Amino acid sequence: MQRKKTDVDVINDVLILTMEAYPDSEFVRSLHQQYHNRGGLSKKQLEGLYQKALKANNVPAGKMATLEAEILKKPTRFKSALPEPSPLYKKDERIGQLITETLMKYPEHKKVLFLKLKYDNNELLQPGEITELERFHKIASKSV
Repeated sequence: MQRKKTDVDVINDVLILTMEAYPDSEFVRSLHQQYHNRGGLSKKQLEGLYQKALKANNVPAGKMATLEAEILKKPTRFKSALPEPSPLYKKDERIGQLITETLMKYPEHKKVLFLKLKYDNNELLQPGEITELERFHKIASKSV
């Protein structure tokens, strides 16, 4: 972070004045240390410093206004809402229709009954099983 004027540092001044007002405050001391180590503070940290400096009564109003302006300049981060839970498996209606139509013609077809069981248990049908089911359905519809 580059500063335009190195001699004017309002945040550091507010930190020092707040440390003088609250010499035993670990919060202000840690903010001061983070400010010098990292070169800046987050929006939430600046808001905490602002609230602490308001109670101090020894910080000039101009410095408080500048600190408030710095807080307003920083972007507010929002967490987006969690998406609605969707089912892990969505049944393919076409496959269900193929199974029922084939079983209407051949109600005791073992392979189609097995695929119906898998379909009813929300298990994924393999592409080979789907093509086999389509073939059975084609045969069943031709023999009508």
